[in-house]
Amino acid sequence: MASFRLQGLRSILRTQSGPLRHQQRRWAQVHDVRFLASHHDPKHVLDKYQSKLNEKAKQEGHESVDSLKEAYSDKIHEMRREASTATTPEPETKTPGQEAPITHAARKATGKASPIKPLSTYLDVEKIRELPAKEIEALWRLRFANNPTAICAAIPLETYHRIMRAARENPQFVLPLPRPTGEETEETTAEIHFLQWAFHPPAEPSATVSPSGQTVNNHVSTCIFTPLGAFKMHGSFAQPHTTITHYLDLADDKGLVLMHGQVVPDRGVSTTEATWLVSCVQRFYDFDGQASGRKSELVRMFTAGDVENFKVEELMEESERIQ
Repeated sequence: MASFRLQGLRSILRTQSGPLRHQQRRWAQVHDVRFLASHHDPKHVLDKYQSKLNEKAKQEGHESVDSLKEAYSDKIHEMRREASTATTPEPETKTPGQEAPITHAARKATGKASPIKPLSTYLDVEKIRELPAKEIEALWRLRFANNPTAICAAIPLETYHRIMRAARENPQFVLPLPRPTGEETEETTAEIHFLQWAFHPPAEPSATVSPSGQTVNNHVSTCIFTPLGAFKMHGSFAQPHTTITHYLDLADDKGLVLMHGQVVPDRGVSTTEATWLVSCVQRFYDFDGQASGRKSELVRMFTAGDVENFKVEELMEESERIQ
């Protein structure tokens, strides 16, 4: 097993710009990514919610689910068109007062001052607000069932709050992504990816508030994933391959946070691989839940630049250990 040089590790912890070498190890296959990252085969989703779809079709006077889908085909097509993600432009030289290309592209795509697309881009928020939480979660997953580059999840508000507390204190981290070597062995190569959290004003004001008169829909959070090599070369202008967005529009009355992730094609990371990285976010940032113990300690050590105790080999071992 190859080892990482201490000098390179020190540079990663202090500046996120030091060299990382590939390391070979055995990786356990992960079958359970919990609720935080779910990318479903369309047929599996349709089979799972077939009874609900049949009931919905009957309520609206349709003979079958196919008839229901045909009736909504124009609306679904329009929503998909609006939800398409603009390709991030190539890195360019930033002049004083000029915004980063990623933000500029997002603003251009949405046509709004905020770079974040509102939840209403994907769903009729006021209509689904009347539904039980379980049905909302089913509709949210079904909304992206036929999108091969989408990741989605419905996160309990309590869990989201735990993750966000950790994210605000530790806005950057690194995660390993296992890749096969191409040989007829179980050995894989670990590729390191850099994640960054950001917090924005709510894309849309909340229509409801909690009984106390306060709303938890006071922000939208995003998390972007970039190959560490690209980040070392381009810094903040590096092009991310995956962006996840958390919406709190339904958090007050339903206790749900809806997550949408988009994987950019041809950036070297598949949707399955991006799902692995997104699932690792919960494993390392849910400090009082899944990430209790050594995982949370590794995140804190990375933030503090603790060269002596932060071990990349241990990071790899913890990333495959499901609690």
